[in-house]
Amino acid sequence: MLSRFAKTPPQAKTERVLREKTLKMAATMESSSDEEEGCTFIQVLSEKYNPENFPYGQGVVVMPSPPGSPVKGRLFLPNMLVLSDAGIRKAGDRSDIAAFCAHVLELDLSHNQLNDWAEISTIVSNIPHLEFLNLSMNPLSGVELEPSMAEVFSRVRQLVLINTQVSWDTVHTLTQQAQELEELFLCLNGYNTVSESQKSCPSLRLLQITDNQLKEWAEVRKLGQMYPSLKTLILANNSVDSVSDSRETLEQLFPNLRTINLNNSGLSKWEDIERLAFLPKLEDVKAKGIPLLQPYTTHERRCLLLAQLPSVVLLNGSAVSDGEREDAERLFIRYYQDCPEQELPERYHILVSKYGQLAPLVEVDLSPRSTMVDIRWGDRVEAVSLSLEQTVGDLKKHLRALLQLPTNGIRLFYIDREMCSVLGPEELKCSSRALHSYRIRDGDEIEVVPKVKSRCSSSDL
Repeated sequence: MLSRFAKTPPQAKTERVLREKTLKMAATMESSSDEEEGCTFIQVLSEKYNPENFPYGQGVVVMPSPPGSPVKGRLFLPNMLVLSDAGIRKAGDRSDIAAFCAHVLELDLSHNQLNDWAEISTIVSNIPHLEFLNLSMNPLSGVELEPSMAEVFSRVRQLVLINTQVSWDTVHTLTQQAQELEELFLCLNGYNTVSESQKSCPSLRLLQITDNQLKEWAEVRKLGQMYPSLKTLILANNSVDSVSDSRETLEQLFPNLRTINLNNSGLSKWEDIERLAFLPKLEDVKAKGIPLLQPYTTHERRCLLLAQLPSVVLLNGSAVSDGEREDAERLFIRYYQDCPEQELPERYHILVSKYGQLAPLVEVDLSPRSTMVDIRWGDRVEAVSLSLEQTVGDLKKHLRALLQLPTNGIRLFYIDREMCSVLGPEELKCSSRALHSYRIRDGDEIEVVPKVKSRCSSSDL
């Protein structure tokens, strides 16, 4: 019998090496094939939420594996599943999804490889209570959704399709079937137009369509026609360059709109801001970074916007107080009161009827005050211009340098020429006191005298 430490004969060693190479190649091919096929929803779910990776906690349901399932043991599953950036391409076994996800309310599948609505529909159809679904950053460009598959989205209330490049036809298919849909996110999808739908979605309350290439107000008008119950419309980082509808049209298009975000849009005329005020329930406006406001100071921007939007209670994220509104409206009147009659906005006349014609604000000169006084040092008199903002201490330093006075100490006495016969000289004792507090005027006098040291010592007592 050969010892287990004995050398393998050359032929056997060659066969072993070949066998190992074959197994390694097979494993590599299988791994490559798996990468091409991608992971399934169930595989990622069972990997992330097994007891070794996900701790048990509040709101977590312990789910045993169903009979015959490839998933072994138990899973700790919350009602909000986050399976983003996991390489998911397929759904996996329907029965497993139904068994594990009966209690799930929210599902994040963003940053995966889902490119087939049939796989997505399989997942959604087996999560009966799903309300929130995030499919952002999945490659759905050119992938159309059949109406028969879209019926499974009927319970979804919040749908996130950011940077999916999903087509308007697919969006319309979803909104027509998702009868409880309240919030829809369509950012970064490259839209430069809006395709109209034959059927509206009356349940939608919030639409976020930021970072697209919308420019014409005519495209925004279509959103009002398709989503008549909108309360929040977020259009930031589009190039929308006008608000071009009449009061009557805007009231019909957006009868319930309370919030609109036009940050970094292309608005360049005050008439566009005036028309926003036609929206009957508008109370929250964001309009930062628009060309219209570039020439103004930060304070003017806020005041001029606020004065044009009488119903707004939140402007650019900040609450509006009654006092701030009144100040803004008064500034608005003064800003326009010197303009020709034909250039005055309609809002100007409304505010004048409220406050009346306002006098221009008095310009207050806040520059440092100064006065001419005579400085007397013995028999020497010099006229000096004094800044009244400086202190007594500053004046002493200034006079020592100007008059080349001794540095061993001086005393200053202020003489009011009109009152000197009654009050006499007043010593300027407090080094930190400002000169303006003495009410020094042109023509008054300041006398400089040296300090006299006392000759009295303890030996004389």
